[in-house]
Amino acid sequence: MRTAIIGYGKMGREIETILKERGHEVVAIVDAGTPFELNGADVALEFTTPDTAFENVKRCIDAGAAVVSGTTGWSQRLEEAADYCRTHDGAMFYASNYSLGVNIMFRINKLLAQMMERVGGFTPSIEEVHHTQKKDAPSGTAITLAEGIVESGIAKPEIESIREGMLPGIHTVTWDAPDEVLTLRHEIKNRRVLALGAVVAAEFLYGRKGVYSMENLLR
Repeated sequence: MRTAIIGYGKMGREIETILKERGHEVVAIVDAGTPFELNGADVALEFTTPDTAFENVKRCIDAGAAVVSGTTGWSQRLEEAADYCRTHDGAMFYASNYSLGVNIMFRINKLLAQMMERVGGFTPSIEEVHHTQKKDAPSGTAITLAEGIVESGIAKPEIESIREGMLPGIHTVTWDAPDEVLTLRHEIKNRRVLALGAVVAAEFLYGRKGVYSMENLLR
């Protein structure tokens, strides 16, 4: 698989390492200040900034490259990007978090919210902790968790965003009641798990058309 990396920060470098470990060719690296040239890549992996993600996805589709996007903080334009992909016969994969454990948490979170809506008496809240270099707050993962709760008919929970040290990511959903508390928590130990998930998503997307998510990959 011929790949391009868009955004050559810590995640981009980790993705490059895993791509090479798994036998894929990196034919282009696009970063701030470099030309947007994909050199015939089959799949581009895009981890940049909320301000540039939408245009990056469009340019990949226009160039005929499938695109895996892991940039968060631009969800308000995500459906627009998905429509662009469909109308231009492209391929796009988006996830707010590429950790397998987090995506299992998303499913458990929805099921738990449905149960809580039935029994009543519990109030949800979300806390997310990330490194100080993370630009968006709340995180895309926290927003996805909140949306999963809202789908059950419960009011949108408050999200507390904490930025400290070099923590890759901790997400906690707390259900508080007068006499008890239930907590759902996931912690990422290192950035590699996210890069690996993105590469697996690229392998899944290779040769496909359409719009996909981790739910498609995990089925």
